[in-house]
Amino acid sequence: MTMMIVRLLRHSSLLAVLCLAGAFEGLAVADEAPAGQTQLPEYQAVEGVAGNLNSIGSDTLNNLLTYWAEGFRRLYPNVNIGIEGKGSGTAPPALIAGTAQLGPMSRAMKKSEITEFQGKYGFKPTEISVALDSLAVFVNKDNPVESLTLAQVDSMFSKSCKRGLPPARTWGDVGVKDAAWAGRPISLYGRNSASGTYGFFKEDVLRQGDYRDEVKEQPGSASVVMGITGDRAAAGYSGIGYKTSGVKALPIAGEDGQPYAPEQANVASGKYPIWRPLHIYVVRKPGRPLDPLTREFLRFVLSGAGQEIVVKDGFYPLSAAQVAEQLKKIE
Repeated sequence: MTMMIVRLLRHSSLLAVLCLAGAFEGLAVADEAPAGQTQLPEYQAVEGVAGNLNSIGSDTLNNLLTYWAEGFRRLYPNVNIGIEGKGSGTAPPALIAGTAQLGPMSRAMKKSEITEFQGKYGFKPTEISVALDSLAVFVNKDNPVESLTLAQVDSMFSKSCKRGLPPARTWGDVGVKDAAWAGRPISLYGRNSASGTYGFFKEDVLRQGDYRDEVKEQPGSASVVMGITGDRAAAGYSGIGYKTSGVKALPIAGEDGQPYAPEQANVASGKYPIWRPLHIYVVRKPGRPLDPLTREFLRFVLSGAGQEIVVKDGFYPLSAAQVAEQLKKIE
């Protein structure tokens, strides 16, 4: 339990402000009836919302932003929304330069990014958590591997191998017994360094170890999954929302040594070990309200309708308590 609390405090200010049992209880409710989200506020459109809204940042959140934008524009046809998803690392510079009002990130801002932001504005960025995600380790659908430990994943992707196992070069090195597969070299796919997913995987799984040179860096999560689909000996990582029929998401051993699938219930219970909150950062001066367009978009994202979109896109919704905590930051 202590280790679980440490993970919460390390990964997200959202979950740090909630008691452990309460946060997980809320997620369990959402898992039982994700489409309803009856405890979440119903969004009510307001008058006078129009203009241009730009989002620059996370590729992981790119599809979600697109779906949210479609739903929002049905309510506000006089709003134009531009979305660019080239990686979480592009969000802070865009917010600092004023070229975007929304900075979606699949990781928390780094201290250096916050410092640069403060240098421009004189205050810190406001972090709004908008969904939860399990970071999945994908393999081709034909691969016989059934599950992996974090140490095995580290031995596949890292040349530092900080979790203690020797480098894994073939599928036999991570326990595959099938003679047709055991000798096959592992083909690796990952994200580029601008990606928040790249940084999160490096910190959380590789313990800040260096990636192997053989990892084929991809510009987006969809490209990772596409590569694995066409490469039977491949493995890669991305947010669970990008899962397709051509790949399978492997169960990963938790702290008790048992493998857990990257599913909402296992994220809610803390058993699946590779999960994270997804954020949108905004510029909000302390004591001042957000501009109406940005505020209403975020209110829509945090409503029952917005969190239904989260579920439909394959990610996990916030609990009612978590939504209430985020709404305090924008109201």
